[in-house]
Amino acid sequence: MRYTTVNGRTVSALCLGAMKFGSTTDAATSAALLDRFVEAGGTFVDTADCYQFWVEGGQGHESETFLGRWRRERGVTDEVVIATKVGAQPTVPGAGLEAQEGLSAEVVATAAERSRERLGVDALDLLYAHREDPGTPVEETVGAFAELVAEGTVREFGISNHSTWRLERARATAQAGGRPRPRVLQYRYSYLQPRHDAPLESTGHRHLTPELLDFVRAEGAQGREYALVAYTPLLTGAYTRPDRPLEYAYDHPGTTARLAALDGVAEESGATRNQVVLAWLMDHDPQIIPLVGVSTTAQLDEALEATDLALTAEQHARLTAAH
Repeated sequence: MRYTTVNGRTVSALCLGAMKFGSTTDAATSAALLDRFVEAGGTFVDTADCYQFWVEGGQGHESETFLGRWRRERGVTDEVVIATKVGAQPTVPGAGLEAQEGLSAEVVATAAERSRERLGVDALDLLYAHREDPGTPVEETVGAFAELVAEGTVREFGISNHSTWRLERARATAQAGGRPRPRVLQYRYSYLQPRHDAPLESTGHRHLTPELLDFVRAEGAQGREYALVAYTPLLTGAYTRPDRPLEYAYDHPGTTARLAALDGVAEESGATRNQVVLAWLMDHDPQIIPLVGVSTTAQLDEALEATDLALTAEQHARLTAAH
């Protein structure tokens, strides 16, 4: 297992997504996957307070509730960092993201308290603002998260799926008020790059853009480091499964060139496409922590083995240059 740091705290360089745990992935399988991840040295798990409201019979909170039960049954404490998110839970039963709770100060405080109760913790390790809330000023949201950090019920504040200008406004607001700033960012990202003029099929996803990467590099140069976490790094199986075709946004010549480079490096290293993708992300500049969702032990083991795959500098450069 590789390790990295998230603002001074050591975590595994691979994050396990628990979105389906306790719902579409049954309890026994979910527990086995978590146990296997921890046994292999994994220490970083991701969830949200709305997972999975969209499946039949789902209310949201299933994943957090399951993780809380797993923590109690296994006696897990601070050795595993559990990140969660607030703001996207629908306010109307049966509704979608158009009815999300949002990120007002009242919602953030209430949702964070509920997440702490479900997870069974005194303080949330990492709490993200899940999605943009155009109806709430960024200043109000930053103030709400900063208050939770100040009172000790949230250790780290993160932002997911926000435009770059909102990130900068959040940073500037925090700095002006002497408050904690968001220091962890979560976006969709993988080796293959979509056209940014074509929408992704999942309306809840926001892709990590070149502009945002430039923002992170520039901030780092000023001593303001950000940790980057990338969800959907394996494109829901599209790298290896014929039954999972790439979506329309990836239909461009750059995809063909990158797949050719990917296959070349996979053959040289004796690894799978998925493993090369994960290794490329872990060696990325700026560094990226891939967040993988799995439903079988075989899928998890493939991802875990990627943490031991060392790409050469030439291989990484060749993959990056393909377009």
